[in-house]
Amino acid sequence: MLPFLDELQWRGLLHQSTSPQLAAHLASGVRAGYAGFDPTADSLTIGNFMGIKLLAHLQRAGHRPIVVSGGGTGLIGDPSGKSAERQLLSRELVEHNVSQQRSIFERFLDFSGPRAAVMRNNVDWLADMSFLDMLRDIGKHFSVNQMISRDSVASRLSGREQGISYTEFSYMILQAYDFLHLYRADACTIQLGGSDQFGNIVSGIDLIRRVAQGESFGATCPLVTTSDGQKIGKTEKGAVWLSADRTSPYRFYQYWLQTVDADAVKFLQWFTFLDADAVGALAQALATDPAKRDAQRALAVEMTRITHGETELARARATSEAIFSGDVKSLDASQIADIAADLPSSVVSAASLSAGLGIVDLITGTSIAASKREAREFVQNGAVSVNGEKVLLETVIRSSDLLPSGVLLLRRGKKAYHAVRVEQ
Repeated sequence: MLPFLDELQWRGLLHQSTSPQLAAHLASGVRAGYAGFDPTADSLTIGNFMGIKLLAHLQRAGHRPIVVSGGGTGLIGDPSGKSAERQLLSRELVEHNVSQQRSIFERFLDFSGPRAAVMRNNVDWLADMSFLDMLRDIGKHFSVNQMISRDSVASRLSGREQGISYTEFSYMILQAYDFLHLYRADACTIQLGGSDQFGNIVSGIDLIRRVAQGESFGATCPLVTTSDGQKIGKTEKGAVWLSADRTSPYRFYQYWLQTVDADAVKFLQWFTFLDADAVGALAQALATDPAKRDAQRALAVEMTRITHGETELARARATSEAIFSGDVKSLDASQIADIAADLPSSVVSAASLSAGLGIVDLITGTSIAASKREAREFVQNGAVSVNGEKVLLETVIRSSDLLPSGVLLLRRGKKAYHAVRVEQ
């Protein structure tokens, strides 16, 4: 097992550290490090996964990870990386989100044993501190000149239309106090985060030095983007989430499977726990025969396995294979619903299916065929199937042909799919 910083380095996950002494600090004993997570939703996205992965690598290197859920700071909102003021959430919603996120951390971190991960909620120490105490005991250690020079604040001050409220301006002080509290309560000496958090991390280190005369450190990973500069985890259908109720295991698997060649190897390094030899072999396979997409398949398998488990991985692979082979009748209702959710779709009336609908009428106007002329031509050429079975010009589709989820899956050729839903 490589030392923590070396592991991050070869994976391209080490952007900055606050001191060249961090490596020696880690090598001199078991250390505690933390990363913070905003409870802005009841789940986390694959963008948030990078913070979890930093903690997982820290734990695998023999140290103690601390998950800090922002039950307190989540009531304020972090201005980092935001061009406008966040919508404030209610206390009840923040508490709900905190409780729902815990199960996600438990999938990736070990909460048992001598290096057990722990989860802290910063509302436990922030809620009881009065405004006067915060100003008198903590605020006096912060220079406004330095605060407005931090990227998270400076970028907002330069935007005259948006600006920044005092509420969000104060976020830096609260995050710094988190680090001080954890330093005192958990002997935590390391804070981890994305590169947009570097200024906040440095503020916490300065506060620990001033108030506790202690030494602490920070390290950040780069903000991960695709090769064309897009934010990771954003699709036309929205964010890619780490919980199955928001992004199904099948759609999660498909997201990684559709990774472009230019991103496949770095995604293997960033997101999976495959070692350097395994990633190197997959990189070589991609360079030799990119059409086989071995790197993308390994990425999809590994990410779905660690996020959703072996059973859901098997179901996601079976669903994908059924789409490729056309054997969709072997799938259950939830698998078919997953497929249909990702396809262009149209509706037909229940009455027309009950009476029987000719294949040309069914597929005309869908993404399979724009006109009746096209529809006849594609059917005559044997290019069209319904629910995996080839159709003829005289084929009539009825209610009895519906799949378990109440849809029809149309296919033209190898790659053009369309879902037909029934409207009562």
